[in-house]
Amino acid sequence: MGNSNNNAEKVVKKGISFGCALAMVISFTTWKSVGWAILHGIFSWGYVIYYLIRY
Repeated sequence: MGNSNNNAEKVVKKGISFGCALAMVISFTTWKSVGWAILHGIFSWGYVIYYLIRY
C-alpha cells in the first residue's frame, strides 16, 4: 500500500513540473518576457488552461 502512495506522489510532482514548464514556455513565446514567464510558471496549469480557452 505504501508503494502506491509513493508512485502517486511521483506522478503528481512530474505533472506539476510539466505544467510549470509548459506555462513558462507558452508565456515566454507569447509575451517575450521572463518576468511574465516566471509569474505564469507559478500559476502553472491554471495559466495553461486559461491560454487554451482564450486563444
